[in-house]
Amino acid sequence: MTTLENNPRLLASAQLVLRLAIGFLFAAHGWQKFSQFTIEGTTASFTQMGVPAASLVAPVVATLELVGGVALILGLATRIVGVLLALDMVGAIAMVHAQSGVFVANGGFELVLALGAGAAALALMGPGSWALDRLFVGRKAARRGLINA
Repeated sequence: MTTLENNPRLLASAQLVLRLAIGFLFAAHGWQKFSQFTIEGTTASFTQMGVPAASLVAPVVATLELVGGVALILGLATRIVGVLLALDMVGAIAMVHAQSGVFVANGGFELVLALGAGAAALALMGPGSWALDRLFVGRKAARRGLINA
């Protein structure tokens, strides 16, 4: 039986699927904070939820989710963006969703946990072969003689 570890193309495909799905969802949530809720509305919502420094946090989170989601889709700065988005979701769970239980229908953390886990997985394993990161890292490594070009 072929496993991901033994099949680089299968692993790269799995990483691409994860990047596209998690990146799309983060970008959609960031876009929603800018366009549908507006930053003022997001700030008011964060304030109501007890998020500290909501007027600072709301635009930072909206930008991180929108730009970070697009970066994940492209496979650009994947590990850094993955860590930042995972931390964003840890904060969302701790400050807002944990007290509501698991299920999203009750305001729970199931979606936030899934997004955070996906972002953390990308931070840990990297973007895969089909990513802009690979172009930049691959060129640097080739110049240093670390990979065959």
